[in-house]
Amino acid sequence: MKHLKFISLIIVTTVFFNCKNKNPQAENSWTPLFNGKNLDGWVPKFYKEETGVNYLNTFRVSEGAIQVNYGNYTHFDERYGHLFYKIPFSSYHLKFKYQFTSQWMEDAPHFTYRNSGVMFHTQDPKTILKDQNWPISVEYQILAEAKENEPRPTGNMCSPGTDVVINNKISDSHCVRSSSKNYKWDEWVNGELIVYKDSLVQHFVNGKKVLEYSKPQIGGNILLRDFDPSIKIDGTLLNEGYIGLQAEGQGINFKDIEIKVLD
Repeated sequence: MKHLKFISLIIVTTVFFNCKNKNPQAENSWTPLFNGKNLDGWVPKFYKEETGVNYLNTFRVSEGAIQVNYGNYTHFDERYGHLFYKIPFSSYHLKFKYQFTSQWMEDAPHFTYRNSGVMFHTQDPKTILKDQNWPISVEYQILAEAKENEPRPTGNMCSPGTDVVINNKISDSHCVRSSSKNYKWDEWVNGELIVYKDSLVQHFVNGKKVLEYSKPQIGGNILLRDFDPSIKIDGTLLNEGYIGLQAEGQGINFKDIEIKVLD
């Protein structure tokens, strides 16, 4: 009887200790990346600026959302920007909500109109050179309706300095359209991204899978300017990287950004 009580005590103690020391991410729980109050944990990088400079306070927090705001600008001047979460991820499920605003810098390239994105598997922001315009990354591209009856799906894939495999071959398109419908510019939309290291990637819009591809890897030169050639080794599979929010002339809000690390 004493032995049974002793064994029970060991089991209860072990369970209590394990519960106290569990890693929430290892448990596959949802972890917020944005606290809804400030930009703690996020690192900006703008074209023509050093890493860490939030040029003209472009990234700011307003009403519980990370906002890309051009209120302090007179000209866009190619100030392509990204706001990176502080640590890299490998296999994960990312959720976020976005909504475009009425701001658009008219001297920005025409393709930036009602256009933004969430970058992933990106290079470390500390390795992005001052005069490098985009990070080596894969992009969950975000679009909204621009002209009536013009097909403009969201949740697309774009590939600055990268390649992906679709239908068993490397895609020859810089951007690949998803199967999503059009959305109004001021509508809140739910985006999701499931990434399994360097194998499978899936895009979701409002809970529906709209695009799938595999083997994200470094490749091509599309859109990249003044990058460090020592880290752009074409054909290198990307099994982890940083997550970044894009700012390229169009105002947008991001909120409810959460991640679940996958085994």
